[in-house]
Amino acid sequence: MNLHPVLRALAGATALAGILAVAPAQAQSVAVTSIVEHPALDSVKDGVREALTKAGYTEAKGLKWQFQTAQGNTAIAAQIARKYVGDKPDVIVAIATPSAQAVVAATKTIPVVYSAVTDPVAAQLVPGWGPSGTNVTGVSDALSMDKQIELIKKVVPNAKKVGMVYNPGEANSVVVVKQMRELLPKAGMSLVEATAARTVDVGAAARSLVGKVDVIYTNTDNNVVSAYESLVKVGNSAKIPLIAADTDSVKRGAIAALGVNYHDLGLQTGAVVARILKGEKPGDIASETSAKQQLFVNPGAAEKQGVTLSDALIKSAAQIIK
Repeated sequence: MNLHPVLRALAGATALAGILAVAPAQAQSVAVTSIVEHPALDSVKDGVREALTKAGYTEAKGLKWQFQTAQGNTAIAAQIARKYVGDKPDVIVAIATPSAQAVVAATKTIPVVYSAVTDPVAAQLVPGWGPSGTNVTGVSDALSMDKQIELIKKVVPNAKKVGMVYNPGEANSVVVVKQMRELLPKAGMSLVEATAARTVDVGAAARSLVGKVDVIYTNTDNNVVSAYESLVKVGNSAKIPLIAADTDSVKRGAIAALGVNYHDLGLQTGAVVARILKGEKPGDIASETSAKQQLFVNPGAAEKQGVTLSDALIKSAAQIIK
């Protein structure tokens, strides 16, 4: 069939417009950065990628995916953030508070989705928990501290002094320490703090608590989680029970943790990223938290740290580490 030249041109333009309309969905770019590599944060990254695959965003279909870790160094986190801003991806995913702060400081235009951030408002990533009206949204791993204290009492019923090792440079940890200072006295307990500004300081900080505390509680502090084995060594040798907020730490030697499933958190984060790739504005999407919290227990670790877990607590666990 011979079309009039004008009709032919129109048909060609229409076809080209159709191709252009499809092209952005086929050639998206996602840049992911994490403050450090440890099991919880790695699970978030893997979950994000899995969610994008489920949503049809794969490298086979043109997805450009890049990942860099800051190796626990905030200066490197800032360098990665600046590199990513120069790359101009469609979305930057920032895992953990220090990386998220670095990225949010580096761009006010590129969509940013944070993940595994305990308090995004205190970290000044977003002005509140509702839609931010900015280029930032994300998924928090915030936990109910009341439930964390309940768990401490279930594991160590007679505990009076609760030790915490944390990095004072991590906003997420500072928030938790402040909450624990306020809440523990209401439960008849008090907080004993030991700071570890670097991963290598974690073991020494834990040793400084020996003889001063009945139990050590760890939040999702990235320095502490990265060096959890050094904490376990102290807990086992000094018979100090370890209770964590990160369920992966139970596999590494903590007695118990009531925390989020970080792979699920990654899936939830990836779903938000997919919404933005499909055209939603990050500023229109409210920050989210994980509704799924799971109890992990490790009876073997309890034995090493001088504690006998109740049958009721073991039966209520989503996962028993053996």
